[in-house]
Amino acid sequence: MKKVLRSFFLIINYKTLIITILALISTYVCYHLNLTAKFPDMLVGVAIVFPVVFSISSAYTRRETALQRLSDFKGHAIAIYYAMRDWTTDKQNDLPERSRLLVNDLTRLMRDMFTKHHRHEWEKNEHEIFERFSRLSALTMEMRNYGVQSGEISRLSQYVSKMIIAFDNLKIIHAYRTPITLRAYSKVFIYIFPIIYGPYFAATAHDFSAGLEYVMPVLYSFILVSLDNIQDHLEHPFDEVGEDDIRIDEQDMVAVMK
Repeated sequence: MKKVLRSFFLIINYKTLIITILALISTYVCYHLNLTAKFPDMLVGVAIVFPVVFSISSAYTRRETALQRLSDFKGHAIAIYYAMRDWTTDKQNDLPERSRLLVNDLTRLMRDMFTKHHRHEWEKNEHEIFERFSRLSALTMEMRNYGVQSGEISRLSQYVSKMIIAFDNLKIIHAYRTPITLRAYSKVFIYIFPIIYGPYFAATAHDFSAGLEYVMPVLYSFILVSLDNIQDHLEHPFDEVGEDDIRIDEQDMVAVMK
């Protein structure tokens, strides 16, 4: 029950209340001043609902792609650890533990990078991440000293390369989201629609029983703003705020490296 309530209050927030109150005021004023108009219902779907649903679908697709890239990163990191643990003929070395620590650092830095918005911190974390990649690449070369052949080391270098590609894909997903102009368009119409439709709600008030004339502006406000809130949470899949966000956990990443 607690989880359901938490999810509910993520999509019903202060913005919902503000827009609902403004829509009620607009309807009340139009009703008592007899300002009525029969606006077309289809305008809501064409101008607002369709773009918002498209944005939600696009954001969800990006989230699913991010999960795939994160799995690629984790899979190749584990493969590198297993190789350093099992491929060497001389087992008296610390290569597995050093690779485990590097993967732990990489995952922690990625989480910090994707949950922050400050440009300076972003660039600092990115520099540190590539420094860890460099150390991981150098670590694979040390396997020569413990009986690993050049062909196998070349394969491990490809694993490091694929980890870098996965990280860069995650970075691009984080930086490039739903078109800004489409988001701005949707937000403007979502927030002003329940207000400018006051004459329409006033015109339909006679179709409802006494006391129910304000049901429509409330429903429209809740539905539209809730859709916008859902899109906002999906838009940033790494901020660890929404229920559907991606949690990057360094402990989970290295848990199988034993």
